Amino acid sequence: MKKVTVIVTTFNAEDSIENTIRSIKNQIGINQDYTIELIVVDDCSTDRTREILKNHDLIFLQTEKNSGGPNCGRNIGLGKASGDYTCLVDHDDVWAENKIATLLPYLEKASIVTSGYTVIDESTNRTIERVNQHENGHVYYGKNLTFLDKLSRSLKGQNTYLGTIIFRKELNKVLFEEHFGLVDSDWLLRLFHQQESIEVCQSLYTRHVNGENLSLRESYRTKDFYYSLMSVEQFWNDYPKETLLGIRRIHGTRARYYYLMGDMRKARFYFLSSKFELKTVLYYCTTYFGSSWVKKKFNVFG
Repeated sequence: MKKVTVIVTTFNAEDSIENTIRSIKNQIGINQDYTIELIVVDDCSTDRTREILKNHDLIFLQTEKNSGGPNCGRNIGLGKASGDYTCLVDHDDVWAENKIATLLPYLEKASIVTSGYTVIDESTNRTIERVNQHENGHVYYGKNLTFLDKLSRSLKGQNTYLGTIIFRKELNKVLFEEHFGLVDSDWLLRLFHQQESIEVCQSLYTRHVNGENLSLRESYRTKDFYYSLMSVEQFWNDYPKETLLGIRRIHGTRARYYYLMGDMRKARFYFLSSKFELKTVLYYCTTYFGSSWVKKKFNVFG
């Protein structure tokens, strides 16, 4: 029977961690088709998170001191993982009950399998489905295809949000950066480099955002911007076209972040360094007038 290691990283998650853990433990097929090794790594929470976790049968680990992000905990978990396959979970993710049972068979065909997912924005009451469609119910991506999409920052191709990914144990050696402790774009590049992968065309997990998520904080976006540039540039000699495109799109992502936050001066600055296309021109023009309408009608960022 195959074992799936599930690594959950937590920090002050008393409002969400119970739902996250239950969604993992209530997976269809546990102890019949596969077993689960549940590892939770806490980043020195100061609320009731650890108390809540004591009520569950799991492997509890803790960072030596608060690291300021999930990456240290993820690396600790990867070092302890003993399963055939590995999943990474944030403390406010909620899985569909058939997530593992649906993805597991595809790992016989590729080393990495992902799915679609659902975003619930609690600040705007919007629900966004991010699921690719295919008549076969899944999409196969040949060696390096998803890597090149990630390198060029293409919005097309495989859904690779961290909570959707399950991978074979040999990829546990791909670790997260701990300088900033919270950037994962470089990890995705290294994970998918020279790998084949499959996406299952179903939404199998829900991500909750509320305007306070780490990914929307300016300090995080700044660190992600500079580290992403460093990560992409290391592939310049081997993949110059995709690297240059990736650099321009990283600037576009930063521009759209400031657009969403209402800092139009910074948005215009970064739009000028991004990929030139009609959408960029329209975004740039509406930084002067019409941005409120655009933000209501379109998913600008995230």
